[in-house]
Amino acid sequence: MRALDVEVVEAARRWHAEGHDLWWCTVLSTFGSAPREPGALLVARADGRHVGSLSGGCVEEDFLERLAAGDFRAPAQVIAYGDGADALHGSRVSLPCEGRLEVLIEHWPAGAASVADELEAYAEALQGGQLLERRVALDDGESHWQVAAAMGPGVVRDEQAVRLHVGPAARLLVAGLSPVSQFCVQFGLALGFEVIVCDPRPEAWEGIELGGAHGHRELPSEFLRREGAHRMTAVVAVTHDPRLDDLTMLEAVRGEAFYIGVMGSRRTSEKRTERLRRSGGIDEASLARIHMPIGLDLGSKTPAEIALATVSDIVRVMRGK
Repeated sequence: MRALDVEVVEAARRWHAEGHDLWWCTVLSTFGSAPREPGALLVARADGRHVGSLSGGCVEEDFLERLAAGDFRAPAQVIAYGDGADALHGSRVSLPCEGRLEVLIEHWPAGAASVADELEAYAEALQGGQLLERRVALDDGESHWQVAAAMGPGVVRDEQAVRLHVGPAARLLVAGLSPVSQFCVQFGLALGFEVIVCDPRPEAWEGIELGGAHGHRELPSEFLRREGAHRMTAVVAVTHDPRLDDLTMLEAVRGEAFYIGVMGSRRTSEKRTERLRRSGGIDEASLARIHMPIGLDLGSKTPAEIALATVSDIVRVMRGK
């Protein structure tokens, strides 16, 4: 929902400039049937206008009703809906199957000078190339931004503070068109990745439909050299063409991609490792970043199964598992 996150920030900036108090809400954790993932955003005004989503309906209605009644005036507080003795309960709230939703609510007064800085930091994080960490103190609502040390859980909470990962949309760069890559594109789009496909071969594009992915008729290595790979990028080479795959690996390790992988058997991967070491001059640390063979060991045979193993491994690494 990265596009929705941007809409939330833009609405908040507009309303702050107009002189409104803001309530900035971030989903911290979900259990059971709760429909939104950690990190989802909602911003609301005292009059009930809001942008974003916490659950898709029932929680928002209860939250806005309580907001109108004067609740949630603390600088920062964590509330829970659904299952649990500490949860807020109301006639409008219904999370089936013992679902539970925890939300950080920050009250940003209209006159606070720091609000514009917070929203500017959010805007830069969502549109930039780095994964950042925002720490919010629960006693006074003070926040601090820094570059995230590593991939991992997007939300970490203790008694004193909440730490949130904020960054650009996860990007999947698919190097080369093949039956496997087409399934990688489909899975990537379904999971909310920004998907980019690069292949310089004119014949490879015949009859190809990419849906919402972006196609570039050039070498993936040329795209990487020009655009780079930020820390939320996964690069996968799945053509079995060493000329295309090897060049992609050589360029990918120069960037900050959190996942780099190339398709091939163990024997093929051993030969590729030697080529990259000998001809490409890649050092051992860079070679260790490349997943060869690519993906989880699912015993995959078909193109769809290989793509499933590949994208599943990307999600594993992205979630810090």
